[in-house]
Amino acid sequence: MRTAVLALHWQVNVVKPEGFFGGMLAEPVARSGVVARAVRFHRAARDAGAELVFIRFTVPVGEGALVRNTGFMRAVGDAQESFRPDAPGAALIPEMSELDGRTVDNQKLSGLAGSGLASALTERGIDTLLITGVATNLTVEQTARHATDLGFTAHVVRDCVAAADEAVHTASLANLDLATAGCVTTEQALTLIS
Repeated sequence: MRTAVLALHWQVNVVKPEGFFGGMLAEPVARSGVVARAVRFHRAARDAGAELVFIRFTVPVGEGALVRNTGFMRAVGDAQESFRPDAPGAALIPEMSELDGRTVDNQKLSGLAGSGLASALTERGIDTLLITGVATNLTVEQTARHATDLGFTAHVVRDCVAAADEAVHTASLANLDLATAGCVTTEQALTLIS
């Protein structure tokens, strides 16, 4: 078993007040304390030998692989300049940018869609994914379910994810306990790294 950590959407547009989704997510993320926990977990996981992959939602000129088939995708498509790879809002938050890790950009809700990342991980022998990020009910849940369908053993790290609404966050974790290899704490996750 080889392990990677998929760190989803730890970027200014998602978790900081000045970001595109800041009005919806910045306060609940700050209140939860998830950023500090995720930084500690990412560092410990990397030090234990896991590959650390930061996944950013970006929209390159020409829209890349963006498909405007949901309200979410229409909204980011309409504001795509805020999501350009070099835009301030697309940057990893400072707390995460200090960690060594690979960064992959995509235009899909699943962090494994449209980038070739899943194939690259498989080619390196990675079969277990530990997933962190914001928001639990959006990119985290979509990526964990997708990973499971692709044959990975996927675990969401329950104390390293957050959502805009606590009830939605809790319901999403309950769904993920059934639809993936199960949610784990940071301590449990670290024991899975090999």
